[in-house]
Amino acid sequence: MKKKILAIFLVVAMVAALAVGLTACKKDDGKKDAKEITLPAYNVEEPDYSGIDFSNIKIGMLCLHDKNSTYDKNFIVAMEEVQRAFNLREDQVIIKTGIDENNECYDGAMDLVDAGCNIVFADSFGHEAHMLKAAKQAPKVLFAHATGTRAHTENLPNFVNAFASIYEGRFLAGVAAGLKLNEMIAAGKFTAEEAKMGYVGAYTYAEVVSGYTSFYLGAKSVCPTVTMDVTFTGRWYDETAEFNAANALINGKCKLISQHADSMGAPNACEAAGVPNVSYNGSTFDACPDTFIVSSRINWAPYYKYIIAKMAKAEGNDASKANVDKDWIGTIKTGSVVLTNVGGGAAAKGTVEKIVEVREKLVKGEINVFDTKTFTVKDKKLETYMANVNFEDDGTGKDNNKADTQVIDENGVFCESTHRSAPYFDVEIDGIKLLDRKY
Repeated sequence: MKKKILAIFLVVAMVAALAVGLTACKKDDGKKDAKEITLPAYNVEEPDYSGIDFSNIKIGMLCLHDKNSTYDKNFIVAMEEVQRAFNLREDQVIIKTGIDENNECYDGAMDLVDAGCNIVFADSFGHEAHMLKAAKQAPKVLFAHATGTRAHTENLPNFVNAFASIYEGRFLAGVAAGLKLNEMIAAGKFTAEEAKMGYVGAYTYAEVVSGYTSFYLGAKSVCPTVTMDVTFTGRWYDETAEFNAANALINGKCKLISQHADSMGAPNACEAAGVPNVSYNGSTFDACPDTFIVSSRINWAPYYKYIIAKMAKAEGNDASKANVDKDWIGTIKTGSVVLTNVGGGAAAKGTVEKIVEVREKLVKGEINVFDTKTFTVKDKKLETYMANVNFEDDGTGKDNNKADTQVIDENGVFCESTHRSAPYFDVEIDGIKLLDRKY
């Protein structure tokens, strides 16, 4: 009997020891139980909106996709936040999703006007011509277009553009990527010369070029040997194409992937392959805890608050009397350029501290993202550059893409989003290889 009891005891002890061992392995892995690491927010001093009567404001939104797109979700969630902050009634906000970049946008805008909206906001680059058409039909309504380029040349009192210095956010995300590359190099996973990143872009537009270049320069600032391959899908949102593009980059020996495309395709590909990922427009930590490092995004809430307050205070809520900036540019200081928390399962040690350090230098002007001392073009420093800033119709309703504005200042800095809010950096710098092009 004693032997039987002893045998049972030994079996129980062995099972317990095995369970402890498995638990220890799980903890040692450091991924299954990965946590997000809090990134301290920048201390933003928000304007005082108290005492403003918002009761007569009605805002309509036109979104290219719905919340399944990380891009559109970012706009929608910000509007929901502002609706709560300003105590706007349900009937004061109308959000239309799935609005294509064609006459459907014009029809949608005019439907919102007919519904009593005195602000109409559109979120996609291709909406602009249709928003302009609507603005001419409803001169008292404010038409605000994100990412657009024509407000400063059209000079309509009720048509405005807005963007943010997201290139600074992407630079910070690039710093996090570079630190991860350094960590992997130090661990012997590859050599410094093999430190190649991959980037999934939608189109070869200045907005995307500016984004991937600033990301690369951020990585290069801490990992000098880094290079980067870029591929384009030809669509803003195509989960399959983005997944396949990320896999192609991974198969091309890219050690880390980032993106300027709007689905979970690239992050999911990275999680499946175990390749570190820097996403865009929001955290993908919940879906990709083992590979998510950080994400940058534009916080549109400060802009929504700005235009709503301007219209609320305007005489008769008339856009022609609201004096809204033609080209509003949000920054880190306005709370418009933000980063998510950092993924504890993938980010390198010290990432949070480094991001905070570099962010402060960006705000103070001690670092300029597109300082021409930090990159070359065909092995030469970029001394001068004429950018296409001003829209000029080529006769078909499209821009003739004429280079018209000198954008490098006396200090050798390419002044992005200074002459208009939307990006115009379209320089192909050394260290970045474009595998294809999509316009």
